[in-house]
Amino acid sequence: MKRIKLTIAVIAALVWCGSATFSKAPKDIRIGATQIVEHPALDASRKGFETALKDKGFGEAKIEFRNAQGDFSTAQLIAQSFVDDKKDLIFTISTPSSQAALNATKDIPIVITAVTDPVKSGLTSKNLTGTSDPMPIADQVALIKEALPAVKTVGLIYNTSEANSAASIAEIKRELEKAGLKYEEAGVTSVNDIVPALTALLGKTDALYLTTDNLISSAATLVVELSTKANKPVVAAEESHMQFGALMTKTIDFYQIGYRAGEMAAEILQGKAVSDIPIEPPKENRVMVNRKMAAKFKVDLNNPVFKTAEIVE
Repeated sequence: MKRIKLTIAVIAALVWCGSATFSKAPKDIRIGATQIVEHPALDASRKGFETALKDKGFGEAKIEFRNAQGDFSTAQLIAQSFVDDKKDLIFTISTPSSQAALNATKDIPIVITAVTDPVKSGLTSKNLTGTSDPMPIADQVALIKEALPAVKTVGLIYNTSEANSAASIAEIKRELEKAGLKYEEAGVTSVNDIVPALTALLGKTDALYLTTDNLISSAATLVVELSTKANKPVVAAEESHMQFGALMTKTIDFYQIGYRAGEMAAEILQGKAVSDIPIEPPKENRVMVNRKMAAKFKVDLNNPVFKTAEIVE
């Protein structure tokens, strides 16, 4: 009988330990949120995450938000501070922020979003899940072919030190080659490199493809302005680029992938094992086209590729 009582006590203790973190009231739950840099797509993901938590009953949870201002070493310091502070969950926005968090802990649940290729970025662990943001790049190249038939060479500018960029650029090159289009590329490592690199690139290309690269996206206003002045249309990888004057895109919704990440966080805080929640890609894409830019570059809005497009005024 003694042995049975001891066994029951041990099992009870294990169950308590396993659920202790998540038996807290929402107001006592502490979440660390870390983002590599501010730009509209990442900001939209963060907003979606926060809204989902509220919708799922965790509106009173304390979320400490930290921005690494584009610096990976700062992202690592932020992640370590969340671990030292024993946060209940860490929410990471972008590939570098996610890598920093996973370097810092294999125990605290990590929910990622806005990561293009989690596997190639080394983001696989039993304490990590979330949403990825692979773009429909083949569809984007098809959009270029259909809407801009005069384009023969596409310009690519990207941050050579960002894993997120490497994955995207490799795929866009493959898809451009499949479509019979040429490309010219320019690698940069800081904002100061963008103007000279872009100026040289625009002289050799017919259009520019704007990637989800965090460095380039944070300077999207400048990139689109220089391209438009050079009379080269900008094809955007994601929605937020449209507000800066990009011509068109077929893309995912960053708010929605952030919202889904928030739903996953709520499931974890309710006691579901992280390892039981697989990383999810976005489920829907949409076409967007800028009316003013379409007129400037003589793009026909009656083209069938724009049949379901959202017109940006």
